[in-house]
Amino acid sequence: MQLIINGCNGKMGQVLSQIASLKNKIVCGISQEIDNTKQFPVYDDIFKFNGDADVLIDFSIATAVPKIIDYCTQKKIPAVICTTGIDNTTQKKIEYSAKIIPIMQSANMSIGINIVNLILERISKVLFDMNFDIEILEKHHNKKIDSPSGTALLLADTINKSLENKLEYSFDRNHQRQKNELGISCIRGGTIVGEHSIIFAGSNENIEIKHTAYSREIFAIGALKAAEFIINKSNGLYSMKDLFGDIL
Repeated sequence: MQLIINGCNGKMGQVLSQIASLKNKIVCGISQEIDNTKQFPVYDDIFKFNGDADVLIDFSIATAVPKIIDYCTQKKIPAVICTTGIDNTTQKKIEYSAKIIPIMQSANMSIGINIVNLILERISKVLFDMNFDIEILEKHHNKKIDSPSGTALLLADTINKSLENKLEYSFDRNHQRQKNELGISCIRGGTIVGEHSIIFAGSNENIEIKHTAYSREIFAIGALKAAEFIINKSNGLYSMKDLFGDIL
């Protein structure tokens, strides 16, 4: 594949660049900070690149997403959007642009997290109907911008959808728990890559599903698998669930 990496100088962008370069060609990187030491050209504006690419992978910040969506739409380049914290206006742009190009969007590119998400689709309603309370605890490093994490919201939305959106989200609760609450608690500290626990608390028994990321490499590997998947698809908005569709 010929790749464009948006956010190539960020922590995830650097990891992705290292892994992607082993089997793919990185035609350019996009970053506000120009780095001439890389093995590929870096631009501070994506519209300065006039070459060919098979797919763009975005690990940047939410405010950088609209421009790369405009570029991909104009150039008819499939996009993998891994950035979280996207506002409603940008989300609508993504959804509209998916009518023109194939777009893969996920709050977490980890294979493991997306398997957990599929499990939650199947068990959440059963346990809730049996009076289990549902809580999410997430932990990340002290430099993370968004809170709660996009992954925590992804998991919460999956649970809530399976319950026909009966639950109300309670963030870092400071009141007595209500039955129809889904609590989301956040911890920020040190260099924690990412940890998400979904707790089903019943009467005298608990079930906990936990995913721990020990390296950012897992997100890069997932993003590359998503890129391989999306370049062969027709226009539309895809998720990691679609990638696993044939397997599961």
